[in-house]
Amino acid sequence: MKRLLPTLRADQTSESLVSVINTIQIAAKEISFRLHQGALAGVLGSSLDENIQGETQKKLDIVSNQLLKTLLLESPNVHAVASEEEDSIVESPNSGHYLVAFDPLDGSSNIDINGGVGTIFSILRKPEGEQTSENMFLQPGKAQIAAGYVLYGPSTMLVMTTGKAVRIYTLDQTVGEFLLTHEKAEIPRDTKEFAINMSNRRHWADPIQAYISDLLDGEEGPRGKNFNMRWNAAMVSDVHRVMSRGGLFTYPWDARKPEKPFKLRLLYEVAPMSMLVEKAGGKATDGYNRLMDIVPEHIHQRVPVIMGSANEVDMCMEYHKQHPKPY
Repeated sequence: MKRLLPTLRADQTSESLVSVINTIQIAAKEISFRLHQGALAGVLGSSLDENIQGETQKKLDIVSNQLLKTLLLESPNVHAVASEEEDSIVESPNSGHYLVAFDPLDGSSNIDINGGVGTIFSILRKPEGEQTSENMFLQPGKAQIAAGYVLYGPSTMLVMTTGKAVRIYTLDQTVGEFLLTHEKAEIPRDTKEFAINMSNRRHWADPIQAYISDLLDGEEGPRGKNFNMRWNAAMVSDVHRVMSRGGLFTYPWDARKPEKPFKLRLLYEVAPMSMLVEKAGGKATDGYNRLMDIVPEHIHQRVPVIMGSANEVDMCMEYHKQHPKPY
C-alpha cells in the first residue's frame, strides 16, 4: 500500500506543503496513541479551564492543542496558526508561507464515553505583503490549498485533499504510518440518511423544520421515501459517515441564544469540511449561500451548516428559498 508522503509527492504537492502535512500527521499519531490509551494515559475528564468559546475544556483538548501548536510553530514553512482553543492567532518565529487553522479535538464531549472524536485542519497561503494579524486568516474556504481531518475511531483515519481527489488513509499501528486505503472518496448524489440533533427541533427556523418534518413523514409524505437518522454528536464522525456512504449533515440556526445562534466555527470546522465534501462530489451551504464563498469576519465566527449528498442539499435549499433568512 502507498504511504502518505509518497502519495502526496505523486500528486505533485510542493515539498513545503508536504512538510506541513507531515507535521500534522506526526501530531495526529501522538493524539491517537494517547486517546487509545484512554484512562491509562491520564488524559480523560475535564480541566478547570474554559476555551475562548466559553466551553469547559477536556484534558485531551488541551494536550491535543498544545501538540499541534508546538509542532506547527517549529515548522520552517508555517507563518502562524489559529486554533479553536486559542483566544487569538499565534505567530511562528519562522517566516513560512502557510497558515494553519485547526480544531484539535472535535467532539471532545465524546471522550469520556469512548465515542468518536477527531482533528480538523485547514491550510491557507499567507497573503502577500500581509502583516501578521488575524486578518491573514480571514480568507474564504475556496482559498484553502489543503484541508482534512483525522478520525480517531476503531481505526485512526486521515481524510484529506490538496485540491484534487479526497484520499483516505488508515494508520497502520504495526509500522506507525498512514497508508492509502481509498484512492478517491465520492459522495453519492442521492441519500436516504440525515444527521441532525433532533432534540433542538423546536428552536429551528421554519425552513429546516419543514424539511425535517417531510423527511420524518417517510414514504407516506411528500418525499415518497423513508429516511434514517444518525447522530454521533461530533462533526468529524458525522461527516465521515457522509464521506463514506452519503447522507446529509446539518447544524442549523437555533433561536435559544440570539447572540450565539450557530454552533460550528467557519474557520476551524466548516471551511475545511466544505472543501472535502465538495471535492468528493457533494455540496455545502448555509441554506442560502455556498459555504466556501463566505469570508470570515473574525477567526471564531460561527455559521449554519448543511452539507452532503448533492441532490439532497439542493432539496434542502429549495425549502430555504420559500422562507426569508431568520438572521
